Amino acid sequence: MQALQITLVKSWIGSPEKIRKVLFGLGLRKMQHSVVRKDTPEIRGMIFKVKHLVEVTEVEQAS
Repeated sequence: MQALQITLVKSWIGSPEKIRKVLFGLGLRKMQHSVVRKDTPEIRGMIFKVKHLVEVTEVEQAS
C-alpha cells in the first residue's frame, strides 16, 4: 500500500484560516513536523491546497 510522508517546511503564519484548517486536518502542527498518510484522493486534494508550505515524499507502507 502506498503512503505519503508530508512535512511542513514553511510557516503557516499569515496564511488564511482555510489553509490553517487544512494543515491541522493533515495533522501538521509545527515546522519540520512529518506525518504519514494513506495515498487517497482526499489527502491529495488537501496537499494540493497547501503545496507551497509542505514537502511530500512517497513511502512504502506495510499492510
